Amino acid sequence: MLFNSISFLVFLSVVIPLYWHLGDRYRRILLLLSSLVFYGFWRVDFIPLILFSISVDYVAARLLSKETNARKRRSILFASVFINLSILGFFKYTIFILENLNGLAPFFGIDEFSLTWKIILPIGISFYTFQSISYTVDVYRGIRKAEKSFLLLSNYVLFFPQLVAGPILRASEVMDQLRHRPEKFKLEYLVRGVDRILIGLFLKVALADNIGVLSDSGFAAAPDTLTPIDVFVIATLFGLQIYFDFAGYSHIAIGVARLMGIEFPENFNHPYTAINPKEFWKRWHISLSSWVRDYLYLPLCNLPVGKKSVGGLSDIIEEKGGRKLMAVPLVFSWAVMGLWHGAAWGFVLWGLWHASLVLIYRAFFGNFISSSPISKLLSWAFFMPLIMLGWIPFRAQTIEKSTDLFQSLLSFSSQWDVSGNEITIILGLSQAHYMVAICVFTAVVLMGLMRPALDTMKARSNAFLFVSVAKYAAMTPFIFVYLNPVSQFIYFQF
Repeated sequence: MLFNSISFLVFLSVVIPLYWHLGDRYRRILLLLSSLVFYGFWRVDFIPLILFSISVDYVAARLLSKETNARKRRSILFASVFINLSILGFFKYTIFILENLNGLAPFFGIDEFSLTWKIILPIGISFYTFQSISYTVDVYRGIRKAEKSFLLLSNYVLFFPQLVAGPILRASEVMDQLRHRPEKFKLEYLVRGVDRILIGLFLKVALADNIGVLSDSGFAAAPDTLTPIDVFVIATLFGLQIYFDFAGYSHIAIGVARLMGIEFPENFNHPYTAINPKEFWKRWHISLSSWVRDYLYLPLCNLPVGKKSVGGLSDIIEEKGGRKLMAVPLVFSWAVMGLWHGAAWGFVLWGLWHASLVLIYRAFFGNFISSSPISKLLSWAFFMPLIMLGWIPFRAQTIEKSTDLFQSLLSFSSQWDVSGNEITIILGLSQAHYMVAICVFTAVVLMGLMRPALDTMKARSNAFLFVSVAKYAAMTPFIFVYLNPVSQFIYFQF
C-alpha cells in the first residue's frame, strides 16, 4: 500500500478512529493487524518472514536478559544477528554474488553459476532487519530491557508508518510510546499530523515525480552526448528528486504517527545547506547514518556507544582515538552503507565517494574552517558540488555507466564550440533541465537558510496560522493534480 494512494487514505480513515477508541490490549492488536494488512497489500506470502525475524530477536533478547556468562551472551547475539543478516543477504545479494562469481568463472575453468528460481526482494527488508537487530544489540549492551510482550515488539518492528522505508527507529525512541497511548486525543495531533502528511505528499507527487522525469531522461542519454555542465545538471536533478522523494516519505511517516500521538525522530534536516560532508550526514537520512555509526563504525573503532544517538555517521569521539586509526573503519562502514542500498557496485562507489569526502574534510579543512559566514560559504561552495556529483554512481548503479559519466564530466573540450572569434557553450539537454535544476536547488537552499526565521514565527500564532493556511492553499491543488498516476517511492527498492 502506497502513501500516495487513495487506498491508504481510506485505510487511515478506518485505523486512526479505532486506535483512539480501543483500550490498550485491543489497540495493540489493531496496530499489528493493520500493519500486516498494510504490508500484505504488496505480498501476503512474505509476512511469515517478518514474523520469523521478530521471533528470533524476541527469543534472543529474552535469553540475553537471563544469561550472565559473557561468552554465552556473545554467542546468543551472534546467532541473532547472523540469522537476520543471512535472510537479508539471501534475498538481496544472492544474485549479485552469483553475477560477480560468474565474471571470475572463466579464470578457474568452471561453468557459470545460475539460479533455477527467481528471488523476489521483500519490500522494506533492509529497514526492518536493521531495526530488529538494533533492538537485540541494545538489550545485549544493557541499553534496553528485553520486552516480555511479543505483541509489543511486533508493533515496534511492524509499525506501518515506517515499515517499508523508515525512519529506522530505535526501541528507546518509540517502544514506550507504543506501550502507553496518550489518554486523550488532542487537536494538536491532527493539525501537526495533517501538516506533515500534506508536506510529504507535495514533495513526492508535485516535486519528486516531476523532477524525476527530467532526471530519468538525462541519465537515459548516451554519456558521450553529455557535456560537463550536462552531467552536473542531471546529478543535481537526481539529488533533488531523491531528496524530495525520501524526505516526502519521512514527512508522511512522521505525520501518520503523529495522528496517533506518537513522535518519530526527524530523518532530514535541510541537508543541502550543510557546509561540509560531516554535517551533511548529520542532516541526510539521519536514522541510517546514526545506525551505521552506533552499530558498526564505533564498535569497529572500539569506542563506546551512548544510550542516545546524536548526529550522523562521521560524528566521532575523537579524544578516545586517533583519526588515522579510524580511517579504515570509516571507509568500511561507508562501503557497507552503500551496499545496504542495493546489490550493485555503483552503490558501493557512492559510499566510498562520501567516505573520501569526509576524509578530505578531516585532513585538509577541519582545522581551517571558522565560524565566519565567508568561511562557511566557501566550505559549502567547495563540498556541495562534490556531494551532488556523488549521486552519479548511486543513480547509474553500474561502474561502467558511472565511469562513462565521469569521463564526460572531465571532457572540458566538449563544453565549448570555437568558431572563428566566437566561443559558444554547448548544452545537450532541454532548457527545462537547466531551469529546474537552478531554480529548485536555489529554492531548497533558501528555505533551509530561512528555517530559523520560520521557527521564530511559530511563536507568533497569528502570523504562523496565516502562513500555514497559505501553504495548504498552495500545496493542496498540486497534490490532487499530480496524485495520479501513483508512483512508487524510490527507497521502496532498498
